[in-house]
Amino acid sequence: MSSTPEGKWPAVHGGLPKRKFRFTRNDWMGYLFSAPLIIGVLVFAIYPMFAALFMSFHQTSGLNLTGTWVGLNNYKYALGDPIFWQALSNTFLMGLWSVVLGIAFSFILASLINNLKWNLGRNFLKAVYFLPNVVSGVATTLLFSFLFFPSKEGLINFVIGLFGIEPIGWFTNPQVAPYSIVLMSLWGALGYNTIIFLAGLQSVPRDLYEAAEVDGAGTYRKWLYITIPYLRPIFVFMLIMGTIGGMKRFTDVWLIGGTAGNPGGSLMTVVLYIYRNAFLASQMGLATAVSYLLFLIILILTVCLMLLNRRKDSLD
Repeated sequence: MSSTPEGKWPAVHGGLPKRKFRFTRNDWMGYLFSAPLIIGVLVFAIYPMFAALFMSFHQTSGLNLTGTWVGLNNYKYALGDPIFWQALSNTFLMGLWSVVLGIAFSFILASLINNLKWNLGRNFLKAVYFLPNVVSGVATTLLFSFLFFPSKEGLINFVIGLFGIEPIGWFTNPQVAPYSIVLMSLWGALGYNTIIFLAGLQSVPRDLYEAAEVDGAGTYRKWLYITIPYLRPIFVFMLIMGTIGGMKRFTDVWLIGGTAGNPGGSLMTVVLYIYRNAFLASQMGLATAVSYLLFLIILILTVCLMLLNRRKDSLD
């Protein structure tokens, strides 16, 4: 854009000239090469979302979108169903313990590995702890079903039996089963979280530690007042991703407790509740309504966590 001989911008309607938007050859070629991805997103992501929302207001088996219009009855039925609230309570319980213990253990483990002076040992431990992350959820569940076998034949019960402790029904006792699922999920996710924390720990400037040492700070104070505050964005990321993953728990509880969430419904989660209504009861309208309720819950939790982090930033 050139200026006038007087050194001023040309006046077009009292302001800067408006640029006319035109598609060039490069624009059309870009959209052409992006078309398969755009069509895939529209067909397999955007359309199913709106179709599910439309279906949630109908009573239908899912074979077609046009069923009997019931309005908000599916949502009212779900909110009045005690099984839904039990599933939501179980989901929150297992998700809370999984997130809190997962973040705490992985951060402590990452701190210990990061302080190792032997690089070969550090790399070996990173590979060992990350190994469970490449194991499928089905294989992990089968492994722990043998480890947590309810009788003395189970490895864990055999070991605690050496100390005179009676066998524990890890997956058969309704009071114990949710926490057994938490332990199993910790083993599977510990390696990934540890690697993320290790990357964050290695990015902390050494100048901060050196300045703290000059002021007489010990290892514990440096860890508490430098490392943890510096890694707060990673903690928030882990908290958000862990919350989303915990609210969508399905594979492990389905393999252990079946579609009924046994024992005694203690392993019934919201996604398992959706699965039962969609594919066993053929109530696809109800299932999609619960899916959108779950979406709203996850959205509210995520927004609250992000606002909490933003508020903390403003206070700092």
